[in-house]
Amino acid sequence: MPLSPEEHIGAIGGYTLINRLGSGGMGVVYLARSDSGRHVAVKVVHTQYAQDEEFRTRFRQEVAAARRVSGAFTAPVVDADPDAELPWMATLYVPGRTLDDIVAEHGPLRGHQLRSLALGLVEALRDIHQAGVVHRDLKPSNVLMAEDGPRVIDFGISRAADNQALTVTGRLIGTPPFMSPEQFASPRDVTAASDVFSLGSLLVFAATGNRPFDGDSPYMTGYQVVHEQPSLDGVPQPLLGVIERCLQKNPADRPQLAELQGLFRSLPDTAAPTLPGVRKLSSRDLADTTSPAGPNRRCRLGHPHRVARLTVLGVVLAVGAVAATMFHLSTGARTTSGPPVPDSSASPVAKLPTGWRPWQTSLTSTVQGDPLSINVDTVDAGCVSDGSALYCAGTGFTVARLDPATGRIAWRYGDNSQATERPLGVRNGIVYTYEQPDEVHADQRVTALDAATGKRIWARDVDASHPVTLFDGGVLTASDTAKSFIALDLATGKDLWRTPAKSSAGTLCGPLTLGDAVPYGLCADANDPTSGPVGLLRLDPADGTARELGSLPASASLVGAVDGQPLFVLPKNTTGYVTGDGRDEAYTALLRVNPTTGKATRATMKDVPRGTPSVLDGTVYFVRPDGTVTAIKASNGTRLWQRDTQIENLSLPVHSSPYKALYFTNRYGRLLALDHTTGQIRWTTPKLDDAGTSAENTNPSMVLVKDAIVAVAGDTAFSVSPDRGGVGE
Repeated sequence: MPLSPEEHIGAIGGYTLINRLGSGGMGVVYLARSDSGRHVAVKVVHTQYAQDEEFRTRFRQEVAAARRVSGAFTAPVVDADPDAELPWMATLYVPGRTLDDIVAEHGPLRGHQLRSLALGLVEALRDIHQAGVVHRDLKPSNVLMAEDGPRVIDFGISRAADNQALTVTGRLIGTPPFMSPEQFASPRDVTAASDVFSLGSLLVFAATGNRPFDGDSPYMTGYQVVHEQPSLDGVPQPLLGVIERCLQKNPADRPQLAELQGLFRSLPDTAAPTLPGVRKLSSRDLADTTSPAGPNRRCRLGHPHRVARLTVLGVVLAVGAVAATMFHLSTGARTTSGPPVPDSSASPVAKLPTGWRPWQTSLTSTVQGDPLSINVDTVDAGCVSDGSALYCAGTGFTVARLDPATGRIAWRYGDNSQATERPLGVRNGIVYTYEQPDEVHADQRVTALDAATGKRIWARDVDASHPVTLFDGGVLTASDTAKSFIALDLATGKDLWRTPAKSSAGTLCGPLTLGDAVPYGLCADANDPTSGPVGLLRLDPADGTARELGSLPASASLVGAVDGQPLFVLPKNTTGYVTGDGRDEAYTALLRVNPTTGKATRATMKDVPRGTPSVLDGTVYFVRPDGTVTAIKASNGTRLWQRDTQIENLSLPVHSSPYKALYFTNRYGRLLALDHTTGQIRWTTPKLDDAGTSAENTNPSMVLVKDAIVAVAGDTAFSVSPDRGGVGE
């Protein structure tokens, strides 16, 4: 990407900057050129970390570790200055995209590609380990796919075998889905066998597009890594048998690199005629419309962009509280978007918060502790509103109260080193949010805060394998044994009621709500949850009495509610899995369930839209990452319009009835307004000058406060007028 004006600073360490390659949590990476014309990748540490002596020590360690490693499948260090005002390191530039990007765009690897990747990674790890270094963060984004083979990069959290001092703090360092059990249980005792475990997880991703451990939060993922068996669906033989050995919990039971090299040489050099890679639905693919302004998304750890769909199977396995913001749409004929057109109707007078003006506020505060602790690669740092205030998550704190008129922060709560999740919602002057526990375990904590002061009213540890959702009468979750649905009192956090979690379909259950007074549950057969049917339960909000409404296909996905009736979409693929990363699913029908009689009404969608659905005011919208938006009438499945906006990575839409408009933002803060009747583009805005360092790794979101648009992109919240789209200064 091009350099920004402030980045046109000439050179760093004698290397002339050419372009920006990317930005992450610890620094920015530039493409640069030496005086001799050699291209290098220069990593420059973020300013806020350069003042942290512990961070500088870690950076020196990274440089030292990378210097010790030299091999055909790593990127060697050519220069560095860890003591500069802004520490930097230059490595040989390797043209190529990351494995993460390759799989996301082209799907899982097969045949020769997979074999070459496995052999190249074994050789890279051999060179790393021979230098006395353990990488400790082997993951798809740290593997570059060059023409002549993979390259392992980023030794930022590696540890030399002769340097134990930097791990005595006990902090967890790594990316949970690709960490080994010992990295969670005993981080100071990590050996080369840890990288073998990570290699197994990485090859599962390369072969299927899925992660073998993909929990509902970093804590749940860690619990899965330590205690549960990996999900290896879709891994072809004979690779499957090798990976099963790599993923043994006991490091001593894993194969050595020399043996792995021989095993990988025996892999087939051509792709077998197997089905496309699939990903089993997890709780993060599920949606809960608890916010008055639209679906309230749980932090979707892992997937680059969490899907705005509540899959029935996913719900019963472990329902997640939300939806996502980057979508796909149908591959059918598209309407020509043409240039933006003005709204032909007379614009109403905007109803804005008293004293409103365009504003922009950073959702970050000074991060305490280790900035390299658990790496959450996709989070939803968004806002919810009670109509008079905004409650927003961010980096360095749990939640903050913002004035919707000015963006001024009234209070912040919590002190976390990781980005946090959008609050669950607001009820009767109380803000409900997730608070990160101090250590990794199976529990997650729900905290209730006084909306006026930010003081904690109550906190409750709940099981991390189930979501927490709000309904008008309480907080809904499930017991740690998943045998009961539990409703907590909104004011005290104490049990209101418990009711058995079971249906005629089975006892593998998960709770969900639709943002109204009625909680629901979904249950499947614990022995065969993918085949269905799935039982839909309606829970009495007063005492939890469960009434079974009927059964649904296991592949159905809850998208929201229409006229108080749960609305599901039925995928073309009925196996209970989603293809690839789940953002380009094809759907064939809508299924609406009467919550009183249980009668299900089916509407076929002849155009077979693809992507992630969300429902607003009786219309289902599908949005692709390339910016294509399709509108489907919820009552009969008819396509109303389709628009190619050419703005990538859009959020879920919000709907303004007075303006008859849909509003979106993308991850860099570019806004889009569409006419909700025709899909015509009314206006767009440029992206923000600087959405913050997390823009590439967070899901954008929007909410309306009266008629004012409030968007969150990266580390930034900002507000604009609905009739002109001007971004605050």
